[in-house]
Amino acid sequence: MNREEKARVIEDLTGKLGQSSAMVVDYQGINVAQSDQLRKRSREAGVDFVVTKNTLALRAANAAGVEAISEFLSGPTAIAFSEDPVVSAKLMAEISDRVESFRVKGGILDGGRVLSEGDVVALSKLPGREQLLAQVVGGISSPLTGFVTVLNNTVQGLVVALGQISEQKQSSGGE
Repeated sequence: MNREEKARVIEDLTGKLGQSSAMVVDYQGINVAQSDQLRKRSREAGVDFVVTKNTLALRAANAAGVEAISEFLSGPTAIAFSEDPVVSAKLMAEISDRVESFRVKGGILDGGRVLSEGDVVALSKLPGREQLLAQVVGGISSPLTGFVTVLNNTVQGLVVALGQISEQKQSSGGE
């Protein structure tokens, strides 16, 4: 790789490290079929899976202001970038469970918070962003639906009571 190519790689990694979450993995021992499957699944999930040299990743981390990720940059290294950290954490943890030699080293959230291997695994067990949003909306709409039902039942009860009172007055007034 010449200087220009290295500079482009560093610039690309710097942009990604500054704008998205990153999960750092040791991909050693993954075979070609598993690698192809990982890359395919990554594309489908919106995860950018990049195998990189540690020296280039370290320069990019320093340029992006996330030097703390350097503790994970040893040995064979790949980085999974995504806007939704749960998606990349889930995918990397899943591959780690299936391929013994594939190991999650750690990660970094887009705010610069460093994640240990355990943090990444814990993050992978959370529901995805879309599911969390659906749960929040469901949680908000549920009490409102209940409130509307109570009001509706109250109005129905009032109408029934008024109808019975009307019937009683008609039957007692007609005698």
